[in-house]
Amino acid sequence: MENPALATLTAQINQVVVGKPDVIKLTITALLAGGHVLFEDVPGVGKTTLARALARSVAGDFNRVQFTPDLLPNDILGVSILNQQHNDFEFHAGPIFTTMLLADEINRATPRTQSALLQAMAERQVTIDGTTYPLPANFFVLATENPSEYAGTYPLPEAQLDRFLFSLQVGYPTAPDELALYSGDDRQQTLAQLQAVVSEETLTTLKQQVTQVKISPTVVQYALDLVTATRQDAAIRLGISPRGGLALMQASRAYALLNGRDYVVPADIQALLIPTFSHRLVLANGAQSLSAKQQVVRDLQSSLPVPTKGPDK
Repeated sequence: MENPALATLTAQINQVVVGKPDVIKLTITALLAGGHVLFEDVPGVGKTTLARALARSVAGDFNRVQFTPDLLPNDILGVSILNQQHNDFEFHAGPIFTTMLLADEINRATPRTQSALLQAMAERQVTIDGTTYPLPANFFVLATENPSEYAGTYPLPEAQLDRFLFSLQVGYPTAPDELALYSGDDRQQTLAQLQAVVSEETLTTLKQQVTQVKISPTVVQYALDLVTATRQDAAIRLGISPRGGLALMQASRAYALLNGRDYVVPADIQALLIPTFSHRLVLANGAQSLSAKQQVVRDLQSSLPVPTKGPDK
């Protein structure tokens, strides 16, 4: 049975982001799994609106950072400033100290600034001047990036990409959805009226429930077969690491919970394969586009048999 809080959360975001239920569902899945999301898409399709709708629907702080070539790591993390009265340095926290962080156009910043997020995304803490500062327990990064062929972009390094649970594309709306967008209520006004429907305590409880979702040995083996296949495919130079495989396991638990189940089925693995795998692959032909990587994952998925045995609960 679907959780009422998750049903309300999903319905509220769907009021603002029209015609993208699958993307919304995957974004909430990443939140429940404790991961982060990277949106790669053309400007103006609703990535920022989706991030803001989620942030307003879940209790907690929200900060947005516009990444630019002159942005420095300290602009994100914070800086220690000398207090002359006390003759000591005081730490002034940067915008990363928040529950939800929207990193807008992340690949417009230099690799040095991009790397400032690595420790925060992996460990939910940052170390500055030898002192480690914890981030909120529900720290969640929603990053957007422009397609790599756009001018003024820097490619994200593989280590950074691997910190994102999912890579998603919002895409253009269908004609009926776009017509509804043009003729309906003002989206910014609707967004401003949203209220938090999930408290931080509820989110913490939901995350604990995710860890209790069962995965049968049959489904685990299926996931492992898919991971192994990426390392043996001639079209792939760098396959999925064990960390990527663990990400798929955790995401599948969250996706099952979102679908009202306490166990994972092969269909959950299949639904999450492209968003979990695509951005982590390095192709043998050097292709950088996300669409090319997605096609390789589709081909790989179709080449392996899907378990038919019922879930072992």
